[in-house]
Amino acid sequence: MKRLLTMMAAALLAVSVEAQVMMLSETHAMKRVDANQRYLLLPVQEKEEMAHVKVICQNQVVKELNVRLAVDHVDYVVPLELNTLCCKENVKNGKSAYLLDIQFNGNRRSTGAVKDYVCWQHMQTNNEFDTTNRERFRPAYHHTPLWGWMNDPNGMFYKDGVWHLYFQFNPYGSQWENMTWGHSTSKDLIHWEYQGTPIEADALGTIFSGSCVVDKNNTANYGREAVVAFYTSAGASQTQSMAYSTDGGKSFTKFAANPILTADIPDFRDPKAFWNDEIKRWNLILAAGQEMRIYSSENLRDWKYESSFGLTYGNHDGVWECPDMRKMTVKGTGEQKWMLICNINPGGPFGGSATQYFIGDFDGHRFTCDSRPDVTKWMDYGKDHYATVTFDNAPDGRHVAMAWMSNWQYANQVPTRQFRSANSIPRDLGLFRDGSETYVSVVPSPEMLQLRGKKVKNPTETCEIVADLKGSATLTLTNDKGETVVMTYDDGARTFSMDRTKAGDASFSDAFSAVTTAPTHGQIRQLRIFIDRSSIEVFDAEGRMAMTNLVFPTSAYNKLKVKGGKATVYAAKL
Repeated sequence: MKRLLTMMAAALLAVSVEAQVMMLSETHAMKRVDANQRYLLLPVQEKEEMAHVKVICQNQVVKELNVRLAVDHVDYVVPLELNTLCCKENVKNGKSAYLLDIQFNGNRRSTGAVKDYVCWQHMQTNNEFDTTNRERFRPAYHHTPLWGWMNDPNGMFYKDGVWHLYFQFNPYGSQWENMTWGHSTSKDLIHWEYQGTPIEADALGTIFSGSCVVDKNNTANYGREAVVAFYTSAGASQTQSMAYSTDGGKSFTKFAANPILTADIPDFRDPKAFWNDEIKRWNLILAAGQEMRIYSSENLRDWKYESSFGLTYGNHDGVWECPDMRKMTVKGTGEQKWMLICNINPGGPFGGSATQYFIGDFDGHRFTCDSRPDVTKWMDYGKDHYATVTFDNAPDGRHVAMAWMSNWQYANQVPTRQFRSANSIPRDLGLFRDGSETYVSVVPSPEMLQLRGKKVKNPTETCEIVADLKGSATLTLTNDKGETVVMTYDDGARTFSMDRTKAGDASFSDAFSAVTTAPTHGQIRQLRIFIDRSSIEVFDAEGRMAMTNLVFPTSAYNKLKVKGGKATVYAAKL
């Protein structure tokens, strides 16, 4: 009897699926979905090709996305929020049934018939989406997306006691695609709360990186202290658009006359706007192929081209991206200089993506670099520090930066699935001199001190290590599996290195195993080392060296051997 009931239930399910899924060709299907629940859960299989999905309501396309729909195995599910796609009146009246128009791109000879894909049995509606962490490598005190893919930090600003972090986000899978702005907020730069996706794709394209400013003087006429966002619309070409928020960055209205800036080059992106008090105008800097273009404006809408910088300066082994500019004081001198950040991919000192920068003078029109054209300066000498940008309107004149903690060489392959990528811990930037050159100093933001818990004997998976050095020193982290990370300070050569070649899992990429080495610009007396499950960030306590590397140990590092100094371990107070 039980077997008969099971067979009947299976037959009914098959009929239900057959009724809801319409096979139109070898690569084309449609499926009807009732909007009686909040989410449609889409089953994902990461090895498969992208399927292009059009969501149709009342004969109109209300959403388009690309997703790797499962063929024979479900790796995880992602949510498509249904009740925001059609008007509330249609939802209320039960008229918002959706039609999914799905075009598959995979090879039918290897994947089989579309009608047999397991995605049809697992594509369900639900009022809930479970974001409970299922990843052992998810950091505990770094910002990560609850699900999906994340890369560059975007639009960061501080207002009314809250830090706002937007980020490049794919809500429909844990690999790069469907770029939109995700949004998280924090009151302490450690604990983050997800706030949704306030800027999404439109007719001009998907939403690439950009910036936000707090318009304190209402120069754009959207209201005093309105938040104005600038972003790249990535369509057939890359153009620049703007949007504004009158509710503190929770939601945005797009400027009706977008785009506000265009160019005749393919790589034209990542607008960074800032108020320049010296000229009483706004400046905006854009990555344009192998240079940075600088603009000015009085009202945040009409931009005048001023100049370009960079064609013969620094590293040009990859595309320039994600610029930033800040005026800062050189430590111990009272002199002020401008820092121009230029992220680059590839071209980093150890392969892949990295953050370079230039120091010089800026009059609101033209940036003049202090160094020779062949000088390249890196902000962080690890493999996993990219797309670094700073918060607008940070308190007390601080220059607070965050980076994307990964590398384009392997970011899509790291061993997580529910999510991919984290941000670095927040860092306060400054300037210092070493000989005739000026460099950026990088220290953990003071908020990180609140993370220090009780002293413990051995390292844990989430901890801070403070190491006091007497000269040359070696620090070796080990776990019960024999996996090791070796950090070496050479006092004579004034270098610091980290060897992660035996740190744990590196099977996902030949480019992952590495030894990274940094100049220290002087003697290191103390190191601050932050460990958070799958990352190690090391700082000279005085800010003259920073190094960020991912690690994927089989078990947590629980032993520390120090030669040439002593170390104190603080468990993280989460």
